[in-house]
Amino acid sequence: MDLIEQSNADQQFTLQESRALVGRLSESRIFKDYEKAYSRSSGLPLAIRPTESFQMAMRGKKTENPFCALMANTNKSCVACLEIQAEMEKSSKLEPKSLHCFAGMCDTMVPIRVGDKLIAFLQTGQVLLDQPTKDGFDKITRQLLDWGAKVDLKSLEEAYFQTRVLDKEQYEGFVNMLSIFANHLAIIGNSIKIKENANEPQTVVRARKYIEKNYDKHLSLEEAAKAVNTSVRYFCKVFKKSTSMTFVDYLTRLRIEKSKNLLLDPNKRISEIAYDVGFESLTQFNRSFKKLSAQTPSEYRKTV
Repeated sequence: MDLIEQSNADQQFTLQESRALVGRLSESRIFKDYEKAYSRSSGLPLAIRPTESFQMAMRGKKTENPFCALMANTNKSCVACLEIQAEMEKSSKLEPKSLHCFAGMCDTMVPIRVGDKLIAFLQTGQVLLDQPTKDGFDKITRQLLDWGAKVDLKSLEEAYFQTRVLDKEQYEGFVNMLSIFANHLAIIGNSIKIKENANEPQTVVRARKYIEKNYDKHLSLEEAAKAVNTSVRYFCKVFKKSTSMTFVDYLTRLRIEKSKNLLLDPNKRISEIAYDVGFESLTQFNRSFKKLSAQTPSEYRKTV
């Protein structure tokens, strides 16, 4: 890759663009084939998780640990797992990071970078690095009782003692494999980004960055056009041609995407979230959310 190409790839891009790139990588044939081979050889789940995405990345995977699947049905343990993910994200920006949850399960995140931009992580784990014990399960039970979690302890115990166990050296070998694959995905992502930067007008590139920075404020079409030094008429024409969306539709979709992450926090009111992402009324937020997601914010919150 020459220096001009590297410079193009290193340009800062918005969270929405980053998510779109991660989506393309996760749907690529190379990732699907690698995921299948990795899970078959290790017995562990594998997922690509975008940055700043507080969802259970390995939920629903064929090789998801049955113990973790049961725990994900309890709010407190689900929040605990999400907190572990957030902690790993903070400390794994340059190299893989592994942490143990309260139940002793080990999870690992391997960073994927395009240029100087961290866009996602390869996440694996839900594995024990020591044999499960009765004392260990008793400790888990006490924690769940303290939380007031409702769970079938008999099924949970059975799943706990059937959890995949790897020694530390084995597990580190699988993590090293993922580090190599993450570098390969970064090269592919870099190539995709170069092509996108070459094809998209700089007016639209600048507009996307401006909208990403100001989506939570009162933002008008006129302000966006002024920010990129163009007329409203020209701005509408070039933006719609490049994104296949009007300015208003693009802004609304971005706000809804941001709100989905906030809805994962059970302590945050829906009305509060609506205003945090830039909607001027709860009614407007509910209507837009249902139009784009086919469910209300309350219904969405119950499914994640």
